[in-house]
Parts: sequence; C-alpha cells; structure tokens
Amino acid sequence: MRRIMRRLAAGCLSLTLAAGATAALTASATPALAESNGGVRVMPLGDSITDGAQVPGGYRITLWQRLLADGYKVDFVGSGFNGPAGLGDHDHEGHSGWRIDQLDANIVGWLQTYTPRTILLHIGTNDINGNYDVANAPARLSALIDKIRATAPTVELFVAQITPLGNPTLETRVQAFNAAIPGIVAQKGPRTHVVDMHAVVAAADLLDGIHPNAAGYTKMGNQWYAALRSVPGSLSPSQPQTRVVSLRARVNNKYVSADNGGAAPLIAKAAAIGPWEQFDLLDVSGGSIALRARVNNRYVCAENAGAQPLIANRDAVGGWEQFQLIRNGDGSVSLKANVNGRYVTAEQAGNASLIANRTAIGPWEKFDLIG
Repeated sequence: MRRIMRRLAAGCLSLTLAAGATAALTASATPALAESNGGVRVMPLGDSITDGAQVPGGYRITLWQRLLADGYKVDFVGSGFNGPAGLGDHDHEGHSGWRIDQLDANIVGWLQTYTPRTILLHIGTNDINGNYDVANAPARLSALIDKIRATAPTVELFVAQITPLGNPTLETRVQAFNAAIPGIVAQKGPRTHVVDMHAVVAAADLLDGIHPNAAGYTKMGNQWYAALRSVPGSLSPSQPQTRVVSLRARVNNKYVSADNGGAAPLIAKAAAIGPWEQFDLLDVSGGSIALRARVNNRYVCAENAGAQPLIANRDAVGGWEQFQLIRNGDGSVSLKANVNGRYVTAEQAGNASLIANRTAIGPWEKFDLIG
C-alpha cells in the first residue's frame, strides 16, 4: 500500500471547492491497523467528492465498513490518502478540483501502478461547475472510459451519474450530462456499469451546494456497495490464465535462470531446465504478462524502472512487473518492459544479467518460449 498525503488543487476551482479540499487534507489521516488486507484492489476514482471534501473519507467510510461487516477483503488503491481511523483503508485516487480531461491525462500511469480489479468512477462535477466545454463533457467521459478499457480490459468499471448541484442552472447541466451516461456505458461492453448517484443524493444532502454532507456520503457509500454486490466478480480477484514456461536465449542457447534461487538477477546460463528455470506466465491487465519464478514464488521485476537487471523479488504485480510478449516472425519471442518501453536483452551475448534497456529487437533480445 502507498500512503501518500497529497495537496491537489486546480486554478479553476471555486472558493467553495478549495475550502472543501483544505478541510479534507487537514483532517485526520490516522492509519488503521491494516491498510491492505490482501484483498481485491478497488480504486475510488474522481474529484473532491471521491477525496471526501467537507467530510474527509467521504463515501469511502460507509463503503469500507459495509464491505468489512460482510466479510469482503478489499484493498482500496490510489496515490491519495485521507480519512478518519474508522476508514480502515485510506487510499484513493480522488483529486479535488479535477475535470474529466485531467483524469484522462493520468489514468494510464495509475492503472499500471495500482492494477485495480475494480474502479468506482465519479467525475464531471468540475466540468459543469466550471462551465468547461460542457456540451462535450459526455464525449470526454466516453474517451476516458475507452482509455481505461484499453489499458485494463478485465477491470470492472462502475461509472456514476454524478450527484446534484444546488444551483438550478448548474443542476440542469448535470441532468443533461447524466442522461448521456447510460448510452455511453452501453457501448463499452459487459464490464462497464452505470451507477445512479444522482437519484440517491438529494439537494438537502449537500453542505455547500456541491459536496455531500455526512448523510449524503453515507447514501453514496450504500449505493456503491449495492452496485458492487450486483456484479459479484467486482469483489472477487480476477483469475489470470497461467502456464509454466521456460525461456531459452537464442544468442547462446542457454535457459534463463532465477539465479541463486531468485536472490540474484535473471541470467541466461543454464544448460537444462530445473527449478530455477521455470516460471509461471500470467496474463494480466491490458494484454500484458507477468512472470513468477517458481523457485521463490516471486514476480520478475524490471528493477528501478528498468535501469537495473531483472530480478524475481516482488510479491505482487505492479507497473515494473508487467511486460509485453512480442511474437517474432522467426518463432522466437521478445519481452518489452511496460515501465520503460524497452526490450529485455541477454546482455553481453548472455554472459551478463537480463536487463530491459534495448530500443529494438536484435539477436540478444530473442528467446524461445518453452512450455
């Protein structure tokens, strides 16, 4: 889990929104005993309403408590961190004052870093409140959904029809924006779902005409919970396809080994396949793969964002542990690290450790996939 307190604001944010963001950031963020319980990764994604402006933790408090009470193991993920001690997991990806396009500009990196199973998306309030090209807000939302679907095709994505605004003119815009969402979601496949937040939060539930009060956030938490329960897979770990493989470097015809039982970097040095030369190949989000060394049950990592050799030392799959499996025309395969877009090479014709530092595929970047 990442525990990062961040101050995020946008110049176009109204004074009311800024005050709400300040309240959220200065409130208690006392870590609970177990921020991550090894459960399903859920990313609360959006603006200050996800962050919990006016009521730090917002809807995440009720949602977490209901999940916990019913025995679900869930790991909230994201670069933000706030809320009271009663919120057992403080992580989120809510950014006060942000619009749809700002989430769009950052979403790929977040998905690669946190690899959520499920996303709870509530966005659009600041587009409308700031009168930011409101007519095209549905199109921007559609493009954001497309980017999420392309990057993480197996994620369960819940898209909210956003909560009301107290100003009548702005509320008319909200209703028009919300009316477009079901049609957008219907085009995005069976793993994208609409959640009507507008219907459950009333104008009386708004503290400042924008942000819900505690009662409003409770209603939101209950609505998210009902939505998650309606899609059982959203609260269950995805089951990636797995097979046992070995890699043989074409440059020296030696097998890639998790050297020293996984304690040393990978190197193409073995004449035969033994326990150190066997890996679980897992299909993960976005068409990427991960390799888990059987000798120590750890994932292969492009260490230091690819600047250091590959080593099997990670307990979970994040951005540094994901690769593209490239199938070459000669029957060989190559690996490209997602973290830096570089190809894995059997350095020094196989005499040095594997490292993801090549911009093109040559003889040293080709492997036979056995298994």
